[in-house]
Parts: sequence; C-alpha cells; structure tokens
Amino acid sequence: MRGKKSEKRILFPDPIYRSRLINRLINKVMKDGKKSTAQAVVYSALEEIKQSVKQDPLSVLEKAVQNVSPRMEVRPRRVGGASYQVPVEVRGDRKEALAIRWILAAARSKSNSQYHSFGKKLATELMDAASNTGASIKKRDDTQKVAAANRAFSHFRW
Repeated sequence: MRGKKSEKRILFPDPIYRSRLINRLINKVMKDGKKSTAQAVVYSALEEIKQSVKQDPLSVLEKAVQNVSPRMEVRPRRVGGASYQVPVEVRGDRKEALAIRWILAAARSKSNSQYHSFGKKLATELMDAASNTGASIKKRDDTQKVAAANRAFSHFRW
C-alpha cells in the first residue's frame, strides 16, 4: 500500500436528535453540498415516521439500520491468475455505511406515483426495514446468500 492510511474524521451529531447516525444519513442524502436541503428531507421523513408509527423515529431508524446491516460479504481475491469471491465478515462502520446506502438506494428506486416527496419514500423504506421487509432487506439477503454460496473459498481469506 502506498502512502499512509487516511485519518478518520470526527463526525459530529446532528443538531436536533443529537445522533451520529442521523448525521451520517443526512450526509449520504446530501447532493451538491446542499446540507440544509438534505436535513429538511431527513427530518421530514423522521416526522412522517413519528406520525404514522407513533414511536420514537430515532429508535425506528436504529432498528432499520441494524436489520439491514449485513454480517458477511464477498471480496474479490486473485489467486494464481483466477479471481475468487472470498466471503469475509463485515466490520463496524462498514456495516452501518452499507445499510444506509442500501436503504437510500431502495428509497430512491421507489416509483413516484404514490409518493410525492423523497421524505415519504425514505420514511416508508425505513419503516419497512425496521419490520424486516422491503427492498433493502432483500439486498442484504442477496449479499448474505452470495457469501454463503462462496463459503468454499473462505480458506483464501487474508
């Protein structure tokens, strides 16, 4: 590996819920550096959850991220000219990052016919993920299945 490893930046909690997880979600929703717009979208989604489920939206978000987080994933490894998909365990921050990414991708792919805003799409996807249904849960299951199917190559782990 060339150079030195990049330093992890300290991520501050969001101003309303005082949660680092919500700040990570806001940063992933953000496009073109428009953080206030991203905050408005995420907070509207959390408000939507609060009204429809009558629960603390932060606990619903944490449950959703926990449910979507994968335990195993595959990483490519070259051994003697051949590339193998080697299953490896997913560690802390990457678990959270993958879960947030998959939840947002599932929310973005929802059709526009019944939803008027991205906040509503995100709220429904978070509620689905918290109850172990939805597209993001399917993505996690697919990833786990691929890792299980490639268990034979686990001895190539590094």
